[in-house]
Amino acid sequence: MANGVTVLLSIISQLRPGADLSRITLPTFILEPKSMLERITNFMQHPETLLPMTAVDDPTQRFISVVKFYLSGWHIKPPGVKKPLNPILGEYFTCHWDFNETPGTQAFYISEQTSHHPPKSSYFYMAPHHGIRIDGTLKPQSRFLGNSAASMMNTSVVVLRLLNRGATAGKPDGGEKYILTQPNMYVRGILFGKMKYELGDHSYIKCPELDLMADIDFKVKGFFTGAYNAIGGQIKRESTGEVLYEITGSWSGEMFIKDCMTGKRDLLFDATNAAPTSPIVRPLSEQDERESQKLWGPVTTALKSKDQEGATDAKFKIEDRQREEARLREADGVEWKPRFFRAVDPSRGEDEQLDWIISTNIDGTTPEEQIKQILNIAPIITGARRASKYDIPPHHPHTETVPEGTQNEADEFGPGLIPTNRGVTTAAGHSTRPEAGQEVRHSRSGSDVSTMSARSAGSVRGQGRGVKYDDSDEFVDAGER
Repeated sequence: MANGVTVLLSIISQLRPGADLSRITLPTFILEPKSMLERITNFMQHPETLLPMTAVDDPTQRFISVVKFYLSGWHIKPPGVKKPLNPILGEYFTCHWDFNETPGTQAFYISEQTSHHPPKSSYFYMAPHHGIRIDGTLKPQSRFLGNSAASMMNTSVVVLRLLNRGATAGKPDGGEKYILTQPNMYVRGILFGKMKYELGDHSYIKCPELDLMADIDFKVKGFFTGAYNAIGGQIKRESTGEVLYEITGSWSGEMFIKDCMTGKRDLLFDATNAAPTSPIVRPLSEQDERESQKLWGPVTTALKSKDQEGATDAKFKIEDRQREEARLREADGVEWKPRFFRAVDPSRGEDEQLDWIISTNIDGTTPEEQIKQILNIAPIITGARRASKYDIPPHHPHTETVPEGTQNEADEFGPGLIPTNRGVTTAAGHSTRPEAGQEVRHSRSGSDVSTMSARSAGSVRGQGRGVKYDDSDEFVDAGER
């Protein structure tokens, strides 16, 4: 009851109907001890549905296997209503899977927060031996709706490619392409009643090359009728609208598919007792301070020990750092750029709605070559060192450019942007020389382009817990992809 009163008072003090929840501070006890970048991997944690897709020869059955994979991960979420930690700009998370089903094969995942306002989490997944690649950008748009909070996901897109299928199989950027969208997410009862998490509204899966699409309806429970977590859907021939299959069931339980021609009904996937396969993450001792688990370590440790005050203080410290980084970038005229991702190029057939895509061109002709290219992007495997291509070389500023009394405070969190007249360094580690007379900004040292200063932390915390921040966590229970 005490937690419910705290949520009520905290939210009421900040919200109006239709307000943008990405600008609202929420109590730490509703947080999941995991960053959004890590939470996205729920999408890939059922290899028994993911890996067989490229081995299915019949085009329609292959499409159905993609639908099965898409529906298999929604049930993975923490008990109750929890939201992941909202990544800070430039935060990144990597991991991999060793597949017991097919010994000697692996999958790799790289993600990065490519924008903060609006929030965008970009990610890359590839299983080279199985010919599967996934690119996505999560772009939640959160809203307060009275007694509910909504995370609108209609602009978030996933592009899945089966590299050994389709007319462009084996070619650079080729393979059979599937475009997937996501349902919206709702948290009911945030002001009164029992808090409940729901998926709602329509999402689709399309494969233009096969002329097939699936329209999946995630049904929200009515006030008097319906059931929680229900789904319905159809698989259609897109050009004619002919319905080939119908889908029914529950995304947290049994899901069925019925052949509309024969009337035969089969179990598509049973999430009731499905055990997810968690990824393997490098130990904290090997992680950079900008990697999710290390960055949020003090917060997650406090959350797991139910130390809400400690979690709040640690979280504010990280959020204050992000505000200070943004202020100094603006003051120094520095444009922030992602470390591992670049803007999409529609002329190369890249989907504009992705916004960002992994910078490295994975064009190896064998799985071994592709794995080597992936491992050169970021440290993923235990014991791996970060490729120098993505490091920011150490630099030493002119002493007169460092404001008196701020050097040690900034050093508490690591490197930052300090004006020099030697060049500019981006998050990808690319340095440029200035033109004659051009004023430029440079990073001080280390692996991050952003200043990490806590100098404002004490003053902001002193304002009390109910203060509204413009870059706090958004209310997203992200079982999303």
